[in-house]
Amino acid sequence: MTEAFSSDPIGRRIICDGEYATVRYAGPVPPTPGIWLGVEWDNPLRGKHDGSHEGTRYFTCSENRLSLPSNPSSLASSFGTLIVLSLNRTGVTWNEVSQCAVMWPALEELYLASNNITSLKRPMNCLQSLTLLDISNNHIIDGNQLHAISDLPRLKHLNISNNLISSIKFLAHHDYCTESFTSLSSLSVNGNNISQWSFINELNKLSNLQSLNCQNNPLMDSDKNPETIRQLVIAKIARLNILNRTEILPQERKGAELDYRKMFGTEWLKSGGNRNADLNNPSMEFLTEHPRYNELIEKYGAPDDAEIKQPEPFALKNQLLTLTIMCPDKPDQKPIKKKLPDSMTVQKVKGLLYRLLKVPSSELKLSYESSKMEGREIQLENDLKPLQYYSMENGDCVLVRW
Repeated sequence: MTEAFSSDPIGRRIICDGEYATVRYAGPVPPTPGIWLGVEWDNPLRGKHDGSHEGTRYFTCSENRLSLPSNPSSLASSFGTLIVLSLNRTGVTWNEVSQCAVMWPALEELYLASNNITSLKRPMNCLQSLTLLDISNNHIIDGNQLHAISDLPRLKHLNISNNLISSIKFLAHHDYCTESFTSLSSLSVNGNNISQWSFINELNKLSNLQSLNCQNNPLMDSDKNPETIRQLVIAKIARLNILNRTEILPQERKGAELDYRKMFGTEWLKSGGNRNADLNNPSMEFLTEHPRYNELIEKYGAPDDAEIKQPEPFALKNQLLTLTIMCPDKPDQKPIKKKLPDSMTVQKVKGLLYRLLKVPSSELKLSYESSKMEGREIQLENDLKPLQYYSMENGDCVLVRW
């Protein structure tokens, strides 16, 4: 193409063969002689390429034909009532958003997915009404970039899924909460590079975080049982009530926190933990990895030896336990002796009791007494755990209440 054209054709609208397009490039395309225009057609079925030719990219189709105004603040009155704005897949940069944000004084929801955004800068005197921000499917690597938007006073929902984030760090007060994201209640971090529990520990510093989506991360896809991963996340984030779109019921939270307390009980003792509160002084290394552990000790009490006892290896895959089943609140109900595999879960035991006692399993509450610990009753509070998890042995008595 050698015909004369405007000295600044980029962004100009043209019509060719009855169809509209936007000029995205003007210049040489070696080895072809002359000056060429590269256009983005309104009709997505038009065109022979996507802005590249013989391995060289000359422009990128951005699915957007808007260009920035020279003086955005002069248009503030034109968009004074704009509440929701979607700029997904438009090629817009964060700097451009910051420049234009003065035009949207009442904006509450902003969608910026799939724009190849790599960094963020603090908004200056704008976006103060924003309650939802979606910057998913971009290329943000450093999680600390999020500090740039952490002061937005009304931001409740943040979606940073499908970026490249692996870590973040918040400064915390004496109450272990941070001044960052003070209104944030919902966070989505699906599909990032999160592989360390330290990331989850940091989220506990967010004072109002109630909902978290964190699927498709290396940490979630590790070799551990998915149910165990879920329990660990619940135990580590105190105020969470929805995880991966599933409600956390009070019973599940209690079970997760009790299991967490038992799971790391031995490590706590070795690090300097002590059942005597005056002597309890776990190492800083332990508290960095388990910042809620002392809080759980205060909530439930320190785990005793029976709770943190490791199950002994058995020659048989499923050792049978001879147990006595008693209903202490029903004196007319005779004790029942049963042989049960130690791998049997509490949930399946409840199913068995339903057939024996004709009481719905959802109404049953189980505990057990050991001949080795007279007078002590241990709750079987987690339906998903096997009997061996609670260190049950031959001759123990299962107590059933409803």
